[in-house]
Amino acid sequence: MAPSCKLTTQPPNPELPTPSTLLLLLGDQLDPAYPDHLGITPAEHDILMVEVREASTCPPSHVQRTILFLAAMRHHAAALRDKGWTVHYHAITDEANTHTFTGELTRALRQHRPDRLVVIQPGDFAVQDAIESACTSTGIPLDIREDPHFLCTIDEFNDWADSRSELIMEYFYRQQRRKLDILMTSDGKPVGGDWNYDKQNRKSFKRAPNLPARPDFSIDDITRQVIDDVHATLPDLPGTADGFNWPVTRRQALYALRHFIEHHLPHFGDHQDAMWTDEHTLHHSLLAAPLNLKLINPREVCDAALDAWTSDHAPLNSVEGFIRQIIGWREFIRGVYFNQGPTYPERNELEHTNDLPEFYWTGETDMNCMAHALRSVLDLGYGHHIARLMVTGNFALIAGINPQQVNDWYRGMYVDAIDWVTTPNTVGMALHADGGIVGTKPYAASGKYINRMSNYCKACRYDVNARTGDTACPFNILYWNFLLRHRKRFSSNRRMTMILKNLDRLTRQEKTQITLEGKRITEQT
Repeated sequence: MAPSCKLTTQPPNPELPTPSTLLLLLGDQLDPAYPDHLGITPAEHDILMVEVREASTCPPSHVQRTILFLAAMRHHAAALRDKGWTVHYHAITDEANTHTFTGELTRALRQHRPDRLVVIQPGDFAVQDAIESACTSTGIPLDIREDPHFLCTIDEFNDWADSRSELIMEYFYRQQRRKLDILMTSDGKPVGGDWNYDKQNRKSFKRAPNLPARPDFSIDDITRQVIDDVHATLPDLPGTADGFNWPVTRRQALYALRHFIEHHLPHFGDHQDAMWTDEHTLHHSLLAAPLNLKLINPREVCDAALDAWTSDHAPLNSVEGFIRQIIGWREFIRGVYFNQGPTYPERNELEHTNDLPEFYWTGETDMNCMAHALRSVLDLGYGHHIARLMVTGNFALIAGINPQQVNDWYRGMYVDAIDWVTTPNTVGMALHADGGIVGTKPYAASGKYINRMSNYCKACRYDVNARTGDTACPFNILYWNFLLRHRKRFSSNRRMTMILKNLDRLTRQEKTQITLEGKRITEQT
Protein backbone atom coordinates (compact mmCIF):
# COMPACT_ATOMS: atom_id res chain seq x y z
CA MET A 1 0.00 0.00 0.00
CA ALA A 2 1.40 3.42 -0.98
CA PRO A 3 2.30 5.76 1.90
CA SER A 4 0.17 8.77 2.64
CA CYS A 5 1.11 11.90 0.70
CA LYS A 6 -0.18 14.26 3.43
CA LEU A 7 2.30 17.08 4.04
CA THR A 8 3.86 17.50 7.45
CA THR A 9 6.21 20.34 8.28
CA GLN A 10 8.61 21.49 10.97
CA PRO A 11 8.81 25.09 12.29
CA PRO A 12 11.80 27.14 11.06
CA ASN A 13 14.93 27.01 13.22
CA PRO A 14 16.10 30.62 13.83
CA GLU A 15 19.60 29.43 14.78
CA LEU A 16 20.32 28.15 11.26
CA PRO A 17 22.06 30.60 8.88
CA THR A 18 20.03 31.54 5.83
CA PRO A 19 21.72 30.63 2.52
CA SER A 20 21.04 33.02 -0.36
CA THR A 21 20.63 30.03 -2.65
CA LEU A 22 19.81 26.44 -1.89
CA LEU A 23 20.84 23.96 -4.60
CA LEU A 24 18.68 20.86 -4.57
CA LEU A 25 20.53 17.81 -5.86
CA LEU A 26 18.29 14.87 -6.71
CA GLY A 27 19.32 11.24 -6.38
CA ASP A 28 20.18 10.99 -10.08
CA GLN A 29 22.22 14.22 -10.16
CA LEU A 30 25.52 13.14 -8.62
CA ASP A 31 28.02 14.66 -11.06
CA PRO A 32 30.69 16.38 -8.90
CA ALA A 33 31.02 19.09 -11.58
CA TYR A 34 27.40 20.24 -11.33
CA PRO A 35 27.90 23.14 -8.87
CA ASP A 36 30.70 24.57 -11.03
CA HIS A 37 28.62 24.17 -14.21
CA LEU A 38 25.84 26.16 -12.58
CA GLY A 39 28.13 28.93 -11.36
CA ILE A 40 27.34 28.09 -7.74
CA THR A 41 30.01 28.38 -5.05
CA PRO A 42 30.14 27.29 -1.39
CA ALA A 43 30.48 30.87 -0.13
CA GLU A 44 26.82 31.87 -0.48
CA HIS A 45 25.14 28.62 -1.42
CA ASP A 46 24.20 25.45 0.43
CA ILE A 47 23.26 22.08 -1.01
CA LEU A 48 20.14 20.14 -0.09
CA MET A 49 19.78 16.36 -0.59
CA VAL A 50 16.66 14.46 0.41
CA GLU A 51 15.89 10.80 1.01
CA VAL A 52 12.24 9.77 1.30
CA ARG A 53 10.59 6.39 1.62
CA GLU A 54 8.01 7.38 -0.99
CA ALA A 55 10.70 7.10 -3.68
CA SER A 56 10.94 3.37 -2.96
CA THR A 57 7.27 2.59 -2.48
CA CYS A 58 5.51 4.52 -5.28
CA PRO A 59 5.99 2.30 -7.27
CA PRO A 60 7.63 -0.50 -5.23
CA SER A 61 11.38 -0.36 -5.84
CA HIS A 62 13.79 -3.27 -5.98
CA VAL A 63 15.79 -3.29 -2.76
CA GLN A 64 19.08 -3.07 -4.71
CA ARG A 65 17.80 -0.03 -6.60
CA THR A 66 17.04 1.71 -3.32
CA ILE A 67 20.41 0.77 -1.84
CA LEU A 68 22.20 1.98 -4.97
CA PHE A 69 20.51 5.38 -4.99
CA LEU A 70 20.93 6.04 -1.27
CA ALA A 71 24.52 4.78 -1.10
CA ALA A 72 25.51 6.89 -4.10
CA MET A 73 23.77 9.94 -2.61
CA ARG A 74 25.47 9.59 0.77
CA HIS A 75 28.90 9.07 -0.79
CA HIS A 76 28.31 12.15 -2.95
CA ALA A 77 27.28 14.24 0.05
CA ALA A 78 30.44 13.20 1.88
CA ALA A 79 32.59 14.15 -1.12
CA LEU A 80 30.91 17.56 -1.37
CA ARG A 81 31.52 18.25 2.31
CA ASP A 82 35.17 17.33 1.85
CA LYS A 83 35.31 20.07 -0.81
CA GLY A 84 33.94 22.68 1.58
CA TRP A 85 30.23 22.56 0.79
CA THR A 86 27.54 22.82 3.42
CA VAL A 87 25.21 19.92 2.68
CA HIS A 88 21.84 19.65 4.39
CA TYR A 89 21.08 15.95 4.16
CA HIS A 90 17.69 14.47 5.07
CA ALA A 91 17.97 10.69 5.61
CA ILE A 92 15.10 8.21 5.67
CA THR A 93 16.03 7.39 9.28
CA ASP A 94 15.54 10.98 10.49
CA GLU A 95 12.69 11.12 13.01
CA ALA A 96 11.32 14.30 11.43
CA ASN A 97 11.37 12.89 7.89
CA THR A 98 7.91 13.22 6.33
CA HIS A 99 8.56 10.24 4.01
CA THR A 100 7.16 12.11 0.97
CA PHE A 101 9.26 14.20 -1.37
CA THR A 102 6.91 17.20 -1.40
CA GLY A 103 6.60 17.14 2.36
CA GLU A 104 10.32 16.84 3.01
CA LEU A 105 11.23 19.56 0.52
CA THR A 106 8.59 21.85 2.00
CA ARG A 107 9.98 21.22 5.47
CA ALA A 108 13.52 22.01 4.30
CA LEU A 109 12.49 25.24 2.58
CA ARG A 110 10.64 26.47 5.66
CA GLN A 111 13.57 25.51 7.83
CA HIS A 112 16.35 27.13 5.77
CA ARG A 113 14.40 30.05 4.20
CA PRO A 114 16.64 30.55 1.13
CA ASP A 115 16.17 33.48 -1.23
CA ARG A 116 15.66 30.96 -4.04
CA LEU A 117 15.89 27.26 -4.84
CA VAL A 118 18.01 26.13 -7.78
CA VAL A 119 17.42 22.71 -9.29
CA ILE A 120 18.78 20.97 -12.36
CA GLN A 121 16.02 19.84 -14.73
CA PRO A 122 14.48 16.74 -13.12
CA GLY A 123 14.09 13.63 -15.26
CA ASP A 124 10.64 12.93 -13.82
CA PHE A 125 7.54 15.06 -14.39
CA ALA A 126 6.09 14.06 -11.01
CA VAL A 127 9.27 15.16 -9.22
CA GLN A 128 9.19 18.52 -11.00
CA ASP A 129 5.53 18.97 -10.00
CA ALA A 130 6.46 18.23 -6.38
CA ILE A 131 9.28 20.79 -6.44
CA GLU A 132 7.04 23.45 -7.94
CA SER A 133 4.35 22.69 -5.37
CA ALA A 134 6.79 23.01 -2.46
CA CYS A 135 8.15 26.30 -3.76
CA THR A 136 4.66 27.69 -4.33
CA SER A 137 3.48 26.77 -0.84
CA THR A 138 6.55 28.35 0.80
CA GLY A 139 6.85 31.35 -1.50
CA ILE A 140 10.43 30.47 -2.47
CA PRO A 141 11.38 31.39 -6.08
CA LEU A 142 12.38 28.39 -8.20
CA ASP A 143 15.19 28.41 -10.76
CA ILE A 144 15.29 25.30 -13.00
CA ARG A 145 18.52 24.90 -14.99
CA GLU A 146 19.27 22.84 -18.11
CA ASP A 147 21.03 19.57 -17.31
CA PRO A 148 24.59 19.82 -18.73
CA HIS A 149 25.04 16.06 -18.55
CA PHE A 150 23.24 15.41 -21.84
CA LEU A 151 24.56 15.88 -25.37
CA CYS A 152 21.31 17.25 -26.79
CA THR A 153 19.25 19.88 -25.02
CA ILE A 154 15.48 19.64 -24.78
CA ASP A 155 15.11 22.65 -27.06
CA GLU A 156 17.47 21.13 -29.64
CA PHE A 157 15.48 17.92 -29.69
CA ASN A 158 12.18 19.77 -30.00
CA ASP A 159 13.54 21.76 -32.95
CA TRP A 160 14.59 18.50 -34.62
CA ALA A 161 11.26 16.81 -33.85
CA ASP A 162 9.12 19.72 -35.02
CA SER A 163 10.56 19.45 -38.52
CA ARG A 164 9.62 15.78 -38.94
CA SER A 165 6.43 13.81 -39.41
CA GLU A 166 7.95 10.76 -37.67
CA LEU A 167 10.55 10.58 -34.90
CA ILE A 168 12.98 8.02 -36.32
CA MET A 169 15.88 7.35 -33.96
CA GLU A 170 18.25 6.44 -36.81
CA TYR A 171 17.98 9.92 -38.31
CA PHE A 172 18.44 11.56 -34.93
CA TYR A 173 21.50 9.39 -34.36
CA ARG A 174 23.04 10.47 -37.67
CA GLN A 175 22.54 14.10 -36.73
CA GLN A 176 24.21 13.44 -33.39
CA ARG A 177 27.17 11.80 -35.13
CA ARG A 178 27.60 14.84 -37.37
CA LYS A 179 27.17 17.37 -34.58
CA LEU A 180 29.59 15.62 -32.23
CA ASP A 181 31.97 14.55 -35.02
CA ILE A 182 32.01 10.96 -33.77
CA LEU A 183 33.05 8.17 -36.16
CA MET A 184 32.98 10.61 -39.08
CA THR A 185 35.50 11.06 -41.90
CA SER A 186 36.93 14.44 -42.87
CA ASP A 187 34.50 14.69 -45.78
CA GLY A 188 31.43 14.16 -43.60
CA LYS A 189 30.88 10.45 -44.26
CA PRO A 190 30.42 7.76 -41.62
CA VAL A 191 33.57 5.81 -40.84
CA GLY A 192 33.50 2.45 -42.59
CA GLY A 193 30.89 3.61 -45.08
CA ASP A 194 27.79 2.65 -43.06
CA TRP A 195 25.92 4.54 -40.36
CA ASN A 196 25.36 1.43 -38.26
CA TYR A 197 26.44 -2.19 -38.16
CA ASP A 198 23.40 -3.65 -36.50
CA LYS A 199 23.22 -6.55 -38.96
CA GLN A 200 26.59 -7.74 -37.63
CA ASN A 201 25.37 -7.54 -34.04
CA ARG A 202 22.76 -10.30 -33.96
CA LYS A 203 24.81 -13.43 -33.39
CA SER A 204 23.73 -16.01 -30.84
CA PHE A 205 26.06 -18.13 -28.73
CA LYS A 206 26.56 -21.66 -30.05
CA ARG A 207 27.97 -22.85 -26.74
CA ALA A 208 28.26 -21.52 -23.21
CA PRO A 209 30.25 -18.26 -23.37
CA ASN A 210 33.52 -17.93 -21.49
CA LEU A 211 33.09 -14.67 -19.59
CA PRO A 212 35.34 -12.72 -17.25
CA ALA A 213 34.08 -12.12 -13.73
CA ARG A 214 32.07 -8.99 -13.07
CA PRO A 215 34.07 -6.21 -11.39
CA ASP A 216 33.91 -6.36 -7.61
CA PHE A 217 32.82 -3.20 -5.78
CA SER A 218 33.66 -3.40 -2.11
CA ILE A 219 30.98 -2.44 0.40
CA ASP A 220 32.34 0.25 2.70
CA ASP A 221 30.91 1.62 5.95
CA ILE A 222 28.60 4.09 4.19
CA THR A 223 27.05 1.46 1.95
CA ARG A 224 26.82 -1.00 4.85
CA GLN A 225 24.89 1.59 6.85
CA VAL A 226 22.56 2.19 3.90
CA ILE A 227 21.84 -1.54 3.65
CA ASP A 228 21.04 -1.66 7.37
CA ASP A 229 18.83 1.46 7.11
CA VAL A 230 16.92 0.09 4.13
CA HIS A 231 16.29 -3.23 5.84
CA ALA A 232 15.09 -1.40 8.97
CA THR A 233 12.86 1.22 7.32
CA LEU A 234 11.75 -0.52 4.12
CA PRO A 235 11.68 -4.24 4.95
CA ASP A 236 9.09 -5.22 2.35
CA LEU A 237 10.80 -4.09 -0.85
CA PRO A 238 10.86 -6.65 -3.69
CA GLY A 239 14.00 -8.47 -4.76
CA THR A 240 17.00 -9.42 -2.67
CA ALA A 241 19.92 -7.37 -1.39
CA ASP A 242 22.20 -10.41 -1.31
CA GLY A 243 25.21 -9.95 -3.52
CA PHE A 244 24.72 -6.19 -3.99
CA ASN A 245 27.55 -5.21 -6.34
CA TRP A 246 26.95 -1.87 -8.06
CA PRO A 247 29.24 1.18 -8.30
CA VAL A 248 28.18 3.84 -5.80
CA THR A 249 31.01 6.36 -6.27
CA ARG A 250 32.56 8.08 -9.27
CA ARG A 251 35.78 6.17 -8.70
CA GLN A 252 33.95 2.86 -8.82
CA ALA A 253 31.98 3.96 -11.90
CA LEU A 254 35.18 4.83 -13.75
CA TYR A 255 36.56 1.42 -12.84
CA ALA A 256 33.39 -0.18 -14.24
CA LEU A 257 33.93 1.74 -17.48
CA ARG A 258 37.55 0.63 -17.77
CA HIS A 259 36.59 -2.97 -17.03
CA PHE A 260 33.96 -2.97 -19.78
CA ILE A 261 36.28 -1.41 -22.35
CA GLU A 262 39.08 -3.86 -21.59
CA HIS A 263 37.16 -7.12 -21.17
CA HIS A 264 33.79 -6.82 -22.91
CA LEU A 265 33.68 -4.15 -25.60
CA PRO A 266 35.64 -6.26 -28.15
CA HIS A 267 32.88 -8.90 -27.95
CA PHE A 268 29.90 -6.65 -27.30
CA GLY A 269 28.89 -5.99 -30.90
CA ASP A 270 28.58 -9.55 -32.16
CA HIS A 271 26.51 -10.80 -29.23
CA GLN A 272 24.66 -7.78 -27.87
CA ASP A 273 21.27 -9.36 -28.69
CA ALA A 274 22.13 -12.85 -27.42
CA MET A 275 20.85 -14.54 -24.26
CA TRP A 276 22.12 -17.60 -22.39
CA THR A 277 20.90 -19.58 -19.40
CA ASP A 278 22.33 -18.41 -16.06
CA GLU A 279 24.40 -15.68 -17.74
CA HIS A 280 22.52 -12.48 -16.98
CA THR A 281 25.08 -9.81 -17.94
CA LEU A 282 27.15 -11.41 -20.76
CA HIS A 283 29.20 -8.71 -22.54
CA HIS A 284 26.91 -5.80 -21.65
CA SER A 285 28.46 -2.74 -20.06
CA LEU A 286 26.30 -2.42 -16.91
CA LEU A 287 26.98 1.31 -17.20
CA ALA A 288 23.37 2.49 -17.47
CA ALA A 289 23.02 2.85 -13.70
CA PRO A 290 26.16 4.98 -13.11
CA LEU A 291 25.37 6.97 -16.27
CA ASN A 292 21.82 7.66 -15.14
CA LEU A 293 23.00 8.65 -11.65
CA LYS A 294 25.53 10.95 -13.42
CA LEU A 295 28.53 9.33 -11.72
CA ILE A 296 30.05 9.24 -15.20
CA ASN A 297 29.08 11.23 -18.29
CA PRO A 298 28.45 10.21 -21.91
CA ARG A 299 31.43 12.19 -23.24
CA GLU A 300 34.02 10.19 -21.31
CA VAL A 301 32.21 6.95 -22.04
CA CYS A 302 32.28 7.61 -25.79
CA ASP A 303 35.92 8.75 -25.63
CA ALA A 304 36.90 5.49 -23.95
CA ALA A 305 35.13 3.46 -26.64
CA LEU A 306 36.67 5.51 -29.44
CA ASP A 307 40.14 5.04 -27.94
CA ALA A 308 39.53 1.28 -27.97
CA TRP A 309 38.74 1.45 -31.68
CA THR A 310 41.66 3.67 -32.70
CA SER A 311 44.05 1.40 -30.78
CA ASP A 312 42.58 -1.70 -32.50
CA HIS A 313 41.42 -3.08 -29.16
CA ALA A 314 37.78 -3.31 -30.30
CA PRO A 315 36.21 -3.69 -33.76
CA LEU A 316 34.07 -1.04 -35.43
CA ASN A 317 30.80 -2.96 -35.11
CA SER A 318 31.24 -3.16 -31.33
CA VAL A 319 32.27 0.45 -30.89
CA GLU A 320 29.62 1.86 -33.20
CA GLY A 321 26.89 -0.29 -31.65
CA PHE A 322 27.85 0.81 -28.16
CA ILE A 323 28.18 4.49 -29.02
CA ARG A 324 24.80 4.37 -30.81
CA GLN A 325 23.22 3.39 -27.50
CA ILE A 326 24.85 6.36 -25.76
CA ILE A 327 24.56 9.29 -28.19
CA GLY A 328 21.64 7.93 -30.19
CA TRP A 329 19.14 5.88 -28.27
CA ARG A 330 19.72 7.36 -24.79
CA GLU A 331 19.47 10.96 -25.96
CA PHE A 332 16.56 10.16 -28.29
CA ILE A 333 14.54 8.58 -25.50
CA ARG A 334 15.09 11.59 -23.24
CA GLY A 335 14.04 13.89 -26.05
CA VAL A 336 10.83 11.92 -26.62
CA TYR A 337 10.00 12.02 -22.91
CA PHE A 338 10.10 15.80 -22.69
CA ASN A 339 8.71 16.36 -26.18
CA GLN A 340 5.60 14.31 -25.46
CA GLY A 341 4.95 15.84 -22.04
CA PRO A 342 3.50 14.74 -18.69
CA THR A 343 0.59 12.75 -20.18
CA TYR A 344 2.90 10.43 -22.11
CA PRO A 345 3.01 7.76 -19.35
CA GLU A 346 -0.80 7.47 -19.56
CA ARG A 347 -0.81 6.37 -23.22
CA ASN A 348 -2.64 3.13 -24.03
CA GLU A 349 -3.23 3.23 -27.78
CA LEU A 350 -3.77 -0.53 -28.02
CA GLU A 351 -6.35 -0.40 -25.21
CA HIS A 352 -4.73 -3.20 -23.23
CA THR A 353 -6.30 -3.78 -19.81
CA ASN A 354 -5.10 -7.16 -18.45
CA ASP A 355 -3.39 -7.15 -15.06
CA LEU A 356 0.32 -7.75 -14.63
CA PRO A 357 0.75 -11.45 -13.76
CA GLU A 358 1.96 -12.34 -10.28
CA PHE A 359 4.98 -14.17 -11.74
CA TYR A 360 6.57 -10.82 -12.62
CA TRP A 361 7.12 -10.44 -8.86
CA THR A 362 8.00 -14.07 -8.07
CA GLY A 363 9.67 -15.44 -11.22
CA GLU A 364 7.60 -18.60 -10.83
CA THR A 365 6.47 -19.66 -14.30
CA ASP A 366 6.92 -22.70 -16.54
CA MET A 367 8.06 -20.46 -19.41
CA ASN A 368 11.82 -20.95 -19.12
CA CYS A 369 12.73 -17.71 -20.90
CA MET A 370 10.45 -15.68 -18.64
CA ALA A 371 11.64 -17.45 -15.50
CA HIS A 372 15.26 -16.75 -16.42
CA ALA A 373 14.66 -13.09 -17.33
CA LEU A 374 12.61 -12.45 -14.21
CA ARG A 375 15.11 -14.21 -11.94
CA SER A 376 17.81 -11.87 -13.26
CA VAL A 377 15.67 -8.90 -12.27
CA LEU A 378 14.73 -10.27 -8.85
CA ASP A 379 18.32 -11.25 -8.02
CA LEU A 380 20.23 -8.31 -9.54
CA GLY A 381 17.75 -5.58 -10.40
CA TYR A 382 19.05 -5.97 -13.94
CA GLY A 383 18.32 -7.46 -17.33
CA HIS A 384 19.96 -6.47 -20.61
CA HIS A 385 18.01 -4.75 -23.36
CA ILE A 386 16.90 -7.86 -25.27
CA ALA A 387 15.68 -9.62 -22.13
CA ARG A 388 13.71 -6.46 -21.30
CA LEU A 389 12.34 -5.85 -24.79
CA MET A 390 11.90 -9.30 -26.33
CA VAL A 391 11.10 -11.42 -23.28
CA THR A 392 9.44 -9.57 -20.39
CA GLY A 393 8.30 -6.67 -22.57
CA ASN A 394 7.23 -8.86 -25.48
CA PHE A 395 5.11 -11.04 -23.19
CA ALA A 396 3.43 -7.98 -21.66
CA LEU A 397 2.69 -6.63 -25.14
CA ILE A 398 1.21 -9.74 -26.71
CA ALA A 399 -0.65 -10.69 -23.50
CA GLY A 400 -2.40 -7.32 -23.55
CA ILE A 401 -1.22 -6.15 -20.11
CA ASN A 402 -2.08 -2.64 -18.95
CA PRO A 403 0.85 -0.36 -19.90
CA GLN A 404 0.78 1.61 -16.66
CA GLN A 405 1.11 -1.55 -14.57
CA VAL A 406 4.00 -2.73 -16.73
CA ASN A 407 5.68 0.67 -16.62
CA ASP A 408 5.42 0.80 -12.82
CA TRP A 409 7.12 -2.61 -12.65
CA TYR A 410 9.95 -1.50 -14.94
CA ARG A 411 10.38 1.83 -13.12
CA GLY A 412 10.73 0.07 -9.79
CA MET A 413 12.52 -3.18 -10.54
CA TYR A 414 15.62 -2.12 -12.50
CA VAL A 415 18.54 -0.41 -10.78
CA ASP A 416 19.02 1.98 -13.72
CA ALA A 417 15.35 3.02 -13.87
CA ILE A 418 14.49 6.72 -13.96
CA ASP A 419 11.25 8.00 -15.43
CA TRP A 420 12.74 9.83 -18.44
CA VAL A 421 14.46 6.68 -19.69
CA THR A 422 12.15 3.93 -18.46
CA THR A 423 8.77 5.30 -19.52
CA PRO A 424 9.50 5.84 -23.25
CA ASN A 425 11.32 2.51 -23.42
CA THR A 426 8.38 0.71 -21.81
CA VAL A 427 5.28 2.60 -22.95
CA GLY A 428 6.74 3.31 -26.39
CA MET A 429 9.32 0.72 -27.38
CA ALA A 430 8.19 -2.41 -25.55
CA LEU A 431 4.40 -1.95 -25.46
CA HIS A 432 3.70 0.25 -28.50
CA ALA A 433 1.22 2.05 -26.25
CA ASP A 434 2.18 5.44 -27.70
CA GLY A 435 0.86 4.44 -31.11
CA GLY A 436 4.23 4.37 -32.85
CA ILE A 437 6.15 7.42 -31.61
CA VAL A 438 9.20 5.51 -30.35
CA GLY A 439 8.92 2.41 -32.54
CA THR A 440 7.40 2.42 -36.02
CA LYS A 441 6.09 -1.12 -35.47
CA PRO A 442 5.27 -3.19 -32.38
CA TYR A 443 8.14 -5.34 -31.13
CA ALA A 444 5.97 -8.44 -30.96
CA ALA A 445 7.55 -11.83 -31.60
CA SER A 446 6.82 -15.51 -31.24
CA GLY A 447 8.95 -18.03 -29.38
CA LYS A 448 11.01 -18.55 -32.53
CA TYR A 449 12.88 -15.30 -31.96
CA ILE A 450 13.75 -16.26 -28.40
CA ASN A 451 14.85 -19.70 -29.59
CA ARG A 452 17.10 -18.15 -32.23
CA MET A 453 18.82 -15.79 -29.77
CA SER A 454 19.12 -18.08 -26.73
CA ASN A 455 19.26 -21.63 -25.42
CA TYR A 456 16.20 -21.19 -23.17
CA CYS A 457 13.82 -23.28 -25.27
CA LYS A 458 15.92 -26.45 -24.98
CA ALA A 459 15.07 -26.79 -21.29
CA CYS A 460 11.49 -25.54 -21.47
CA ARG A 461 8.44 -27.76 -21.03
CA TYR A 462 6.70 -25.95 -23.89
CA ASP A 463 7.21 -26.75 -27.57
CA VAL A 464 8.60 -23.69 -29.34
CA ASN A 465 7.59 -25.15 -32.72
CA ALA A 466 3.91 -25.61 -31.83
CA ARG A 467 1.42 -22.85 -32.57
CA THR A 468 -1.53 -24.26 -30.63
CA GLY A 469 -2.24 -26.94 -28.06
CA ASP A 470 -1.56 -27.55 -24.39
CA THR A 471 2.20 -27.88 -24.92
CA ALA A 472 2.55 -25.01 -27.41
CA CYS A 473 4.84 -22.15 -26.43
CA PRO A 474 2.64 -19.42 -24.91
CA PHE A 475 4.62 -16.83 -26.85
CA ASN A 476 3.46 -18.46 -30.10
CA ILE A 477 -0.19 -18.51 -29.11
CA LEU A 478 -0.18 -14.98 -27.74
CA TYR A 479 1.78 -13.61 -30.70
CA TRP A 480 -0.74 -14.80 -33.27
CA ASN A 481 -3.62 -13.81 -31.02
CA PHE A 482 -2.11 -10.32 -30.72
CA LEU A 483 -1.98 -10.00 -34.51
CA LEU A 484 -5.57 -11.22 -34.83
CA ARG A 485 -6.80 -8.69 -32.28
CA HIS A 486 -5.02 -5.78 -33.91
CA ARG A 487 -5.03 -6.76 -37.58
CA LYS A 488 -7.16 -3.80 -38.65
CA ARG A 489 -5.06 -1.35 -36.66
CA PHE A 490 -1.80 -2.48 -38.26
CA SER A 491 -3.09 -2.96 -41.80
CA SER A 492 -1.75 0.44 -42.88
CA ASN A 493 1.69 -0.08 -41.31
CA ARG A 494 4.11 -0.83 -44.15
CA ARG A 495 6.49 -2.65 -41.78
CA MET A 496 3.71 -5.09 -40.88
CA THR A 497 2.73 -6.07 -44.43
CA MET A 498 4.62 -9.38 -44.61
CA ILE A 499 3.64 -10.35 -41.07
CA LEU A 500 -0.04 -9.78 -41.77
CA LYS A 501 0.19 -11.80 -44.99
CA ASN A 502 1.39 -14.73 -42.90
CA LEU A 503 -1.51 -14.16 -40.52
CA ASP A 504 -3.99 -14.23 -43.38
CA ARG A 505 -2.73 -17.67 -44.43
CA LEU A 506 -4.16 -19.21 -41.25
CA THR A 507 -7.42 -21.10 -41.62
CA ARG A 508 -10.57 -19.96 -39.85
CA GLN A 509 -10.30 -22.95 -37.54
CA GLU A 510 -6.71 -22.06 -36.61
CA LYS A 511 -7.68 -18.47 -35.90
CA THR A 512 -10.56 -19.58 -33.68
CA GLN A 513 -8.34 -21.96 -31.74
CA ILE A 514 -5.64 -19.30 -31.29
CA THR A 515 -8.23 -16.83 -29.99
CA LEU A 516 -9.61 -19.34 -27.47
CA GLU A 517 -6.19 -20.45 -26.28
CA GLY A 518 -4.95 -16.87 -26.06
CA LYS A 519 -7.91 -16.01 -23.83
CA ARG A 520 -7.21 -19.06 -21.66
CA ILE A 521 -3.55 -18.10 -21.14
CA THR A 522 -4.27 -14.48 -20.22
CA GLU A 523 -7.02 -15.53 -17.80
CA GLN A 524 -4.72 -18.04 -16.11
CA THR A 525 -1.88 -15.57 -15.69
